[in-house]
Amino acid sequence: MNDLGIGIIGGGYMGKAHAVAFSCVSALFDTALKPRLEMVCASSATSAERYRVAYGFARATSDWRVMVDDPKIDAIIIASPQETHREIAVAALAAGKHVMCEKPLGGSLDDSRAMLAAAEASGGIHMVGFNYIRTPASQYAYALIQSGRLGDITYFRGEHTEDFYADPDAPATWRTTGMANGTMGDLAPHMINGARRLMGPIKAVNAVVETVHHQRGGVPVTNDDQAQIMVKFESGVTGHIHVSRIATGRKMGYAYEVHGTKGAIRFDGEDQNALHLYLREGPEAEQGFRKILAGPAHPDYLPFCQGPGHGTGYQDQITIEAAHFLAAISENTPQWPTFAEGMEVNRVVAAALDSSAKGVWVDVADY
Repeated sequence: MNDLGIGIIGGGYMGKAHAVAFSCVSALFDTALKPRLEMVCASSATSAERYRVAYGFARATSDWRVMVDDPKIDAIIIASPQETHREIAVAALAAGKHVMCEKPLGGSLDDSRAMLAAAEASGGIHMVGFNYIRTPASQYAYALIQSGRLGDITYFRGEHTEDFYADPDAPATWRTTGMANGTMGDLAPHMINGARRLMGPIKAVNAVVETVHHQRGGVPVTNDDQAQIMVKFESGVTGHIHVSRIATGRKMGYAYEVHGTKGAIRFDGEDQNALHLYLREGPEAEQGFRKILAGPAHPDYLPFCQGPGHGTGYQDQITIEAAHFLAAISENTPQWPTFAEGMEVNRVVAAALDSSAKGVWVDVADY
């Protein structure tokens, strides 16, 4: 049989995105395995049933343990708060389920290490939901760097900036409580992952992590608003990462620049179907960045549309992720990013937080 029973834990923003992705992924990518929406889990029986009806699942539960123990569930998608990731993933892997876990992998570095150990012991397929680096344009950026067309890489600059907390009068919520829900736990993992994908492992960091608005509506804020992270990659290249949830005017500022001796690239998530490429070739008067529109010649674009420039969107990133997960299971071959990548990202986060507290450069390998 080529069907695969899917269970999703969490029916909100990300739970819905994954449900939609697994509903349509086989029609788009003609996957060898055909996912079946078997069960959704939410915090209450009422909400679980609401999600079941809305998304088309066969069954619903308010207890994730029921899903883990169910023989009709072959793979579990964890889209619940990060402090729940470790317990669910360890149990699911021990039960022989394949697991895709939303980022960050765990609520802490210790959680990530435990989850990676459980994944490696299980022999099953495991992935982390770093979706932004999967756009066709960013996959092409990775291929350009690997091809050597940019020459020797000399510098990297990345950011993940949004403005959902730019208003200092915005009220306190769960997002303002606990470091796992701050900018270093929420936005930073995406760009750290992107930097590692494009540039390789990060060797050392020097960070300044800040809480700008210390109270919201009279309630203390217990996590960070923004951070600046200078990085040294193992390759010897240096760079900078900026993350912020108070970057006024930025809505989806997942952006990066990579400079090389022969060329450079620029990408901005607010224009996710374009990659700006500069090649130091030809007459100087004709040199300059050119805008390349994503199209069928770029990775994972053609399943969505045959026309270049028509574009993909956020939901398509999640569908590409689902296709990669299904391919990994079908071929019994790990697909990047596995739990190992999730753990390494959390290691960089831990190093950056410690660097900020101490005011010094720190080696990531020490964490």
